[in-house]
Amino acid sequence: MDSDALWAQSAQQFQQIFGETWQRALQSFQSIETAAPPGDVPALKLAPDKVQALQAQYMEEAGKLWLQGLQGAPEKPADKRFAGDGWASNPVATFSAATYLLNARTLMGLADAVETDAKTRARIRFAVEQWIAAMAPSNYLAFNAEAQKKAIETQGESIAQGLANLLHDMRQGHVSMTDESLFEVGRNVATTEGAVVYENELFQLIEYKPLTAKVHERPFLLIPPCINKFYILDLQPENSLIRYAVEQGQRTFVVSWRNPDASLEHKTWDDYVEHGAIEAINVVQQISGAPQINALGFCVGGTILSNALAVLAARGEDPVASATFLTTLIDFTDTGILDVFINEAFVQFRELQMGQGGMMKGQDLASTFSFLRPNDLVWNYVVGNYLKGETPPPFDLLYWNSDSTNLPGPFYAWYLRNMYLENNLVKPGKLTVCGEKIDLGKVKLPVYVYGSREDHIVPINAAYASTQVLPGKKRFVMGASGHIAGVINPPAKGKRSHWIRADGKLPKTLDAWLEGAQEHKGSWWTDWSGWLKGHSGKEIAAPKAYGKGSKFKAIEPAPGRYVKQKS
Repeated sequence: MDSDALWAQSAQQFQQIFGETWQRALQSFQSIETAAPPGDVPALKLAPDKVQALQAQYMEEAGKLWLQGLQGAPEKPADKRFAGDGWASNPVATFSAATYLLNARTLMGLADAVETDAKTRARIRFAVEQWIAAMAPSNYLAFNAEAQKKAIETQGESIAQGLANLLHDMRQGHVSMTDESLFEVGRNVATTEGAVVYENELFQLIEYKPLTAKVHERPFLLIPPCINKFYILDLQPENSLIRYAVEQGQRTFVVSWRNPDASLEHKTWDDYVEHGAIEAINVVQQISGAPQINALGFCVGGTILSNALAVLAARGEDPVASATFLTTLIDFTDTGILDVFINEAFVQFRELQMGQGGMMKGQDLASTFSFLRPNDLVWNYVVGNYLKGETPPPFDLLYWNSDSTNLPGPFYAWYLRNMYLENNLVKPGKLTVCGEKIDLGKVKLPVYVYGSREDHIVPINAAYASTQVLPGKKRFVMGASGHIAGVINPPAKGKRSHWIRADGKLPKTLDAWLEGAQEHKGSWWTDWSGWLKGHSGKEIAAPKAYGKGSKFKAIEPAPGRYVKQKS
């Protein structure tokens, strides 16, 4: 067969193969579920002009790829999943990876071409992204050239170790993101010295030992999220926000939420506000003797704190002098990628399932959050742990991330409906919490609002929106990075940046705020510390003992036993 005939045959094969692939892609889109109620799933309609453009682009790129394949030298993909020597030295594997990436780009293009409302399109994009991530050839031993290369080099030992890793993770109930055997709460994470001075069935209150001869007369209370354990704020001495606050002369207290078991499955949002945040505020007042305290809420802890402040305001009480909100949702208009999960049908299902009792398992929540970034937080560990037989390196943050916490069902269901679905917190008088009609317009204390620019849990626009809801004197700061790395950014590291608007103006939108904001290198902690000192009163002699008298004596050393309870 001459070269022209060979080329004609190859071209025909190309047209057949990639033409069929294109048709399958189109057909698959007609079967995508959009999370609508049963019997009400609309047929997906694709914009014809976008489909035409996508088809032309697909065939053009596929043609180039086909030619590279015929020449035996397909271009190495830039994607890090295919970056190893095993891929580079295997033209067949390289071609497979390149084909996968082409199909992935095309499928995402089709998702964007769907003619529908923005929320449905976001759900379709999310579903397609999950499917694409799962179907990567790197996820399967039969196609992963790098894993095959390692298996040959180790004479099968990597496969044997991978199976052992898989069995280990099946027993523990989650994929290992780090070598968890190297960490222990209270030994090499959560090590700031302190003592538990109060506890009830929902939380322990930790008081930390002063590191300065004098402390500010107004104590400082941190309320972390109850969907995670508090020690994200105290991983290591060098990056501990808790230790930093203590070093700044703040008499520091922290709420350590209990990891709920079946005995707490009936607990509600009201319980966490009344017997959690408000109770902690009252106890800190009693221990310190101060008429007012300063408080900080992080993530869901900030939402709980905002509710507590609104309840106290409705009761005519004013025990908190200032509040700090770190990556906190108060206005739930923009909930980012989490919005794909929230609709009436989903919330009703959770209400029926656990609204009157039951438990939202921490591992289920952790898995959901991991699949928001599947390539970084799921599949890379599947490949490393099971296909290559590797042990992930020690990383305290990922140890914390795997140390999941349950949520009482009634708490969770109420939170979904009233916050995420109906955004009732910003509607004056709409919510009754702890027996009070609440109105954030009555929470007139000064607040420090922090948001992370790349946060996918609390989008930066949503963090900024708090400034338009809370009526008191406000300071807004935007930090670089995401939900965790943006917050946990100690000054000594000299990393990242933060943005401040010198004139203090807070226009209606973040974009307008950014027009007048200036970038500052390094951590936002120093700015916040200066602001907090301005609300902390004079300095007094540091206490010599934990707690106060016989009523609030040291129960056990920090970090306490609540935080050590596993799900």
